[in-house]
Amino acid sequence: MPIGAVIVKNDKIIAKAYNTREKDQIATHHAEILAIEKACKKLSSWRLDDCDLYVTLEPCPMCAGAILNARIKNLYYAVKDENSGAISRFNLMQNTLNHTTNCIHLNEFEEKNKSLIQTFFKTKRK
Repeated sequence: MPIGAVIVKNDKIIAKAYNTREKDQIATHHAEILAIEKACKKLSSWRLDDCDLYVTLEPCPMCAGAILNARIKNLYYAVKDENSGAISRFNLMQNTLNHTTNCIHLNEFEEKNKSLIQTFFKTKRK
């Protein structure tokens, strides 16, 4: 699955996951949600204040809510999702009351990752 997430704290990977929504048939099994759950268990805390999240695809609104609630410091994403992206489509990450996550689009990875994701899903749908 090309949609993956990695959570880093103090330059060490503490959690990683990929989207298992289709495999598990559970709507909330996005990579970000699963990685956040693993990181919370690892740290025994729901607060991931000093953590950075790296994802291949811009988070959806559901995942944006989880990222903000977990208080993740920085979000790095490779591919914009102009259809349902929480940042480029809905600007949800900046409209918060008690926490703001820094959102960084990794422009240099956009084209290659976008191509990989599109190829994966075209093949899957055949």
